[in-house]
Amino acid sequence: MRLLAQRDHSEVELRRKLAAQNAAEEDVEQCIAYCYEHHWLDDGRFAERYVVLRSQKGYGAQRIQQELMMKGISRTTIRDTLQESAVDWENLARKTAHKRFGPVLPGAWQERAKVQRFLLYRGFFLEEIQSVFSDSAD
Repeated sequence: MRLLAQRDHSEVELRRKLAAQNAAEEDVEQCIAYCYEHHWLDDGRFAERYVVLRSQKGYGAQRIQQELMMKGISRTTIRDTLQESAVDWENLARKTAHKRFGPVLPGAWQERAKVQRFLLYRGFFLEEIQSVFSDSAD
């Protein structure tokens, strides 16, 4: 229970942490069942909170999706969570670019490529990145 008190975990994460503590398989299953019974463990809720947390730190949907998959969240849960999220990904990409490179984005193609690589690394889709440059050109 101490693990869940610190932050939300996915079922896969919790299983890994319990196994790392050399817990017996039977004890792990009982613990997981108990957590589900008391609504302490919910992959959907975990995914929602994770999307909010990571988007507030300037990460795009593509990177968040990859991270959630590594944490054992199903593709359908990830897809539904990202579709239902209230995050404006284009606006977030713009804010992230301006925070890193200043309010006026560079016009030279070498510098623009640097901005694009940074936003791709952060997990934004190409359409969102292009909208950052099309809005700044207006």
